[in-house]
Amino acid sequence: MAGGFSVSGSGVEFEAKITPIVIISCIMAATGGLMFGYDVGISGGVTSMDDFLREFFPTVLKKKHEDKESNYCKYDNQGLQLFTSSLYLAGLTATFFASYTTRRLGRRLTMLIAGVFFIVGVIFNGAAQNLAMLIVGRILLGCGVGFANQAVPLFLSEIAPTRIRGGLNILFQLNVTIGILFANLVNYGTAKIHPWGWRLSLSLAGIPAALLTLGALFVVDTPNSLIERGRLEEGKAVLRKIRGTDNVEPEFNEIVEASRVAQEVKHPFRNLLQRRNRPQLVIAVLLQIFQQFTGINAIMFYAPVLFNTLGFKTDASLYSAVITGAVNVLSTLVSVYSVDRVGRRMLLLEAGVQMFLSQVAIAVVLGIKVTDRSDNLGHGWAIMVVVMVCTFVSSFAWSWGPLGWLIPSETFPLETRSAGQSVTVCVNLLFTFVIAQAFLSMLCHLKYAIFAFFSAWVVVMSLFVLFFLPETKNIPIEEMTERVWKQHWFWKRFMDGADKHHVVPNGGKSNGATV
Repeated sequence: MAGGFSVSGSGVEFEAKITPIVIISCIMAATGGLMFGYDVGISGGVTSMDDFLREFFPTVLKKKHEDKESNYCKYDNQGLQLFTSSLYLAGLTATFFASYTTRRLGRRLTMLIAGVFFIVGVIFNGAAQNLAMLIVGRILLGCGVGFANQAVPLFLSEIAPTRIRGGLNILFQLNVTIGILFANLVNYGTAKIHPWGWRLSLSLAGIPAALLTLGALFVVDTPNSLIERGRLEEGKAVLRKIRGTDNVEPEFNEIVEASRVAQEVKHPFRNLLQRRNRPQLVIAVLLQIFQQFTGINAIMFYAPVLFNTLGFKTDASLYSAVITGAVNVLSTLVSVYSVDRVGRRMLLLEAGVQMFLSQVAIAVVLGIKVTDRSDNLGHGWAIMVVVMVCTFVSSFAWSWGPLGWLIPSETFPLETRSAGQSVTVCVNLLFTFVIAQAFLSMLCHLKYAIFAFFSAWVVVMSLFVLFFLPETKNIPIEEMTERVWKQHWFWKRFMDGADKHHVVPNGGKSNGATV
């Protein structure tokens, strides 16, 4: 158990040990990421299995085995894309209900609801007899994703001591990558089981679903959530327990005051649009859009399909997807270690260079080697494509992947945090849906230039980070206005008049002094 202090911007030190209950709560909560990752990873492998295609998409199976069809267009089917993308559309809708439950019922109960949705969705998918059952199952899983992605990052940000908040929050993203790897390994094994291997792939999602549900039954709710709902004594008791000390008055008072201000906000979504909340909102929305336009989900959903398109045989394509999944997990560990040391901006900028170079290299190789009729890359070139995909995945996994979730969850003030998280998840799922629904058609029409398309976006997002994204490492959530937004060359103009809303410890009002 480690001891230490989190320093408040107003000079007050919050005593906070890293207690076993914090670690266990965070690991249990982060299993929501495991479920999300499994759902992302499983669909690409299942949609490249002949048994699955024979049952639900016979026209795609016919196209896949006909040589006269363009290599880039083998899988261009709106129904097949809907199987993958319906999950994200449902998640987008569920997010708005999840915002209400997160605020009114607490973070813990919202995670429990997510777990139940996941379990029912898994049953529908595993037992699917027709396309309708399959899509209903994916929609229920999507509802689970909406609730889990709303509650889990908030839970992690609120329960973690400030100095390790980044690392603990990234546990969610680490579990997403483990879920993707687990899904790729499962697909690699079940592809050999005929004719029901795909059913096993979809059913094994029940394991992370059960873990999340059990975890939500046993964790405590966050002090912020309890205090927000008027349960002050319970909130203080939980704060003592998770901080491992009786000296919690300064932090407790700050949360109570933040909560009091939050209670005065009757319409959190309307409040989000106010001028002083614009920097957080703009950054949260753009980070989600940029995260999708790196092209990562195109690669993660459809890695087996993509490698198949490039002429890898089914076994080899699933094997390559397993390699990229493993790289994803290991690189996310790099982020857990470095995010609170080197900061958020440095990781994003370094990754921008790496992602740009690897995608340009992939576009060049495919442009030269993969035509509509010929897909024989040759052994050396094939290895190079896998290496470049891994280079791209690794840089995403220690930057845009985890930080796209971490930065919004730590920058919104308490009165708009739940609504802000809801908008973050909603925008993320909307653009995930757009990419999932469009990627196979884009691959068919743009061919190798699809990677040039994504690399151009990487340049745009890196410039945005360079000029407009402030550093938030080691700054308590309640101190963001004074220490981040009011100090930033561009965003400080939106902070006029923020003082009267800004919260400082011990019930005082900020005088706008520079911290």
